[in-house]
Amino acid sequence: MAKRALITGITGQDGSYLAEHLLSQGYQVWGLIRGQANPRKSRVSRLVSELNFVDGDLMDQGSLVSAVDTVQPDEVYNLGAISFVPMSWQQAELVTEVNGMGVLRVLEAIRMVSGLNGNSRSTPHHGQIRFYQASSSEMFGKAAETPQRETTLFHPRSPYGAAKAYGHFITRNYRESFGMYAVSGMLFNHESPRRGTEFVTRKISMAVARIKLGLQDKLHLGNLDAVRDWGFAGDYVRAMQLMLQQDEPDDYVIGTGSMHSVRDAVRIAFEHVDLNWEDYVVIDPELVRPAEVEILCADSKHAQTKLGWKPDVDFPELMHMMVDADLNQVSREEQYGDLLLASNW
Repeated sequence: MAKRALITGITGQDGSYLAEHLLSQGYQVWGLIRGQANPRKSRVSRLVSELNFVDGDLMDQGSLVSAVDTVQPDEVYNLGAISFVPMSWQQAELVTEVNGMGVLRVLEAIRMVSGLNGNSRSTPHHGQIRFYQASSSEMFGKAAETPQRETTLFHPRSPYGAAKAYGHFITRNYRESFGMYAVSGMLFNHESPRRGTEFVTRKISMAVARIKLGLQDKLHLGNLDAVRDWGFAGDYVRAMQLMLQQDEPDDYVIGTGSMHSVRDAVRIAFEHVDLNWEDYVVIDPELVRPAEVEILCADSKHAQTKLGWKPDVDFPELMHMMVDADLNQVSREEQYGDLLLASNW
């Protein structure tokens, strides 16, 4: 019988890639959505004939219990979050409510539907609902060591990172307190052509496409020296699914182990279209974070050893993929923009 998976955040970058991957593995996939007016539902529109949707909200405990009870999933992937880190300083309470308390509510919904209690610690994991929490490298923040691994201490440098740390610890707590099969994937930055344009890699690829096509003059960026371990989101969702197939639940760091600066990303993207980045990039101090994360780099040996996972797409390939996708998208919008506008009336 086909496994049933419930994904929160299914219309986000990771949710759409995960849905595709699980469908390719023969799963029945359900997506949690807040009513019908989800602005990003188009991201999974090509999958709609294969997907099922259920109403629910990470800020509403009752709706989550109802969703889990309705779907009766084998696996729950909690990817729903406010994921743009800089926004977490402007809306710290909302980000904490969704990214922190939202995790607790999903765990509680699973516990209630499964009938787990403090005496369930010795219950075998076979037949249990398995839970994946999307933890983040932002939890490491001002990292105690480089590269970062599963045992590295957390020192989050944003309300986003702090909320994710709570979600991570409460997931471990439910695993240890109730014997729940609950894991966290500490994913380092992962990008794709489906990334929102507010994120720096997509901001760069979109600007390069628009500049190349003569639609934009300059690209405004903050700290070019910020360094990240960037990978391809399509590779990382494979790791999520693998985590829930193991005999025992555990937490895993997922990343490429290679560091690149924002300056590297800019150079690679502009070179791909035969332009010199220094002619187009403007440094804007207002775009620098209040507290920057200095050096984040993943040590994914545990995942490589236990899960047999490794990334397929390297950083230059990723930036080229994103620039090509945006050249295609921007060209299409220019070509058909008037027709699309007319068809919307």
